[in-house]
Amino acid sequence: MTMPIFTEEVKLITPLIGYSKRDGKIFYFNGQMPLFMHDEKDEGSFKMFMAQLYVVGNVPQSAINRAFGMNPINMKRWVKKYQNGGPAAFYNKERKRRATVMTKEVMDNAQLLLDRDIPKKEIADELEIKLPTLKNAIRTGKLHFSNHFKKKNS
Repeated sequence: MTMPIFTEEVKLITPLIGYSKRDGKIFYFNGQMPLFMHDEKDEGSFKMFMAQLYVVGNVPQSAINRAFGMNPINMKRWVKKYQNGGPAAFYNKERKRRATVMTKEVMDNAQLLLDRDIPKKEIADELEIKLPTLKNAIRTGKLHFSNHFKKKNS
């Protein structure tokens, strides 16, 4: 027999490729041959494998979209990510924000300098912080600048 034989629990993506969910895991098959498996909550592995199925020519995007009820733009994004970074692109950790530069010590020093009418640019340079960071602290009320309308302090 040349056609794949799928069990009843396997849902087809194409006539040759299917998937099944068992015990919190998703299994992908080509006929009876397993192709890939991941935890059902592992979105990175799902996205990576869907992109890989398309990129290597096993499944058209439209079949994946139809099988999983997805918006076509998602597949286009995943394919681009896969083409640019390979499978690892789906597992790279997101960049974390750096630790805050506006520590209590920096805030206290900034407030002292603001109270002495030092220009904001000079304060930022002195404290080794970015000027927009200082301005944001003033705008949000974390620091108080009584002369913020003076041109020299802009």
